Amino acid sequence: MRFITDFIKRNAQNRAKQIAFSDVVGGKDYSFYELNLYSEKVATYFISLGVKNGDRIGILCRNRVEYFFALFACAKIGAVLVPLNWRSPIVELAPIINATTPSLLLFGKEDAQKIDDLSLEIPSINFDDNFFEILDKLNPTEGRHEWGVDEIWYLLYTSGTTGEPKAVIQTYGMAIANYVNISQAIDMRGDDVFLNFLPLFHTAGNNLFTIPALIRGCKSYIIPGFDLEIVVGLLKDGKISAIFGVPNIYMQIAHHKDFTKIDFSKIRSTCCGGAPLPDYLISLYAEHGAYLCNGLGMTETGPTAFIMDKANVLEKFGSIGMPQILTEVILVDRNYNQVPQGEIGQILFAGSNITPGYWGNEAATKEVFHVDGNGKKWLKSGDLARVDQDGYYFVAGRTKEMFISGGENVYPVEVENILCRHPNVREAAVIAQKDDKWGEVGIAYIIPEGEMADENELSDFCRANMAGYKVPVKFIKVDDFPRTPAGKIQKHLFE
Repeated sequence: MRFITDFIKRNAQNRAKQIAFSDVVGGKDYSFYELNLYSEKVATYFISLGVKNGDRIGILCRNRVEYFFALFACAKIGAVLVPLNWRSPIVELAPIINATTPSLLLFGKEDAQKIDDLSLEIPSINFDDNFFEILDKLNPTEGRHEWGVDEIWYLLYTSGTTGEPKAVIQTYGMAIANYVNISQAIDMRGDDVFLNFLPLFHTAGNNLFTIPALIRGCKSYIIPGFDLEIVVGLLKDGKISAIFGVPNIYMQIAHHKDFTKIDFSKIRSTCCGGAPLPDYLISLYAEHGAYLCNGLGMTETGPTAFIMDKANVLEKFGSIGMPQILTEVILVDRNYNQVPQGEIGQILFAGSNITPGYWGNEAATKEVFHVDGNGKKWLKSGDLARVDQDGYYFVAGRTKEMFISGGENVYPVEVENILCRHPNVREAAVIAQKDDKWGEVGIAYIIPEGEMADENELSDFCRANMAGYKVPVKFIKVDDFPRTPAGKIQKHLFE
């Protein structure tokens, strides 16, 4: 088995005084030396509570530096961290805990009641109950110096846009591959400063960009969750050089009163993912000197697979860029034959950033992989895309979202992107509805910008910009969409 070095310990040696985390709310900085020391003390704490190599440790908390103490403590003793969704009710958390059988639970004060309601007969640690006082009395456990690239580090439950969350295995090798992919995509530098605010039970909270930043030896600000005022304040003060968010976050920033006061020349990278990025948002940010680089990835891809390059954002409007350096991509039809350049096919992934599968779910693991004639395993993404003559990819939608109207394929993301060009449409979500005449037709849910446009006006706007069979038959005003904590629209929850 190949190994990687304990990079937190190495950074503690090479960059001892450099800041790893700045806790915005708590007002305290943690150096790489302190990050490693506290991780080793947490490892001691875990061992004292009976945690062994291979044991699972559940964690239910908002974004905080203690999460990363626990993450690296697990690496040092060979345990597996299981981040739990703090937005989930008990009825959803209980089956996950039953399935992963953790030997220990960690939590913060915000979720103490849920831990009580679960009535679990296993040890638990409250981060807000003298946690640091306990650690100060413990000696550090140095632990393992090497971590096998194929070993399980933590499990991330899928966000559930299909309604069926599964535990995606995250290995140490995937973390390194993601670091390589993201660092070369955004030209990560040692003096870059990042922001951790996306939920830690989601791949973006861990990997975009915090774990890569820790590998590189960079500083990250950390806040409990997305707070528009704090985020805009950090951006306005020039404290962040790179940020990742879903389109909805960039929309909220754009509508903030201080948006025009942000000096985007100090922000080297503004990356986006998790949902289609409307063209108008790209144009708006470009007018202010920021180039929103959309990308595409999955929890199963570690997640970085595609990210657009800044130089061609406006030339290749709407592209997700090219496959990153450690990710192989092909586009295939329903029979897994590669499609010609310019035609739409499902994205299949291969590479060292790809998960080995779903923990404790052999059936789902088998289902998500396609094995080609040469015995090579390809991860089925469920995403549809086309590639142009220059090698840039453009998302067409999800395989399960595409519908057929009058014998023609309709890709909702294409319709949504055009709808968002209308001045009175902030966001749009298109789903299929059965129809006696056409088989299926589109229904558009609209979050308006200002007043809701008249249905006839929206229909005429669509007809002027797309083929008639793609035009939704109904436009429904909503205040917001059902979303995952990471901001993805959950279309299966539309009625």
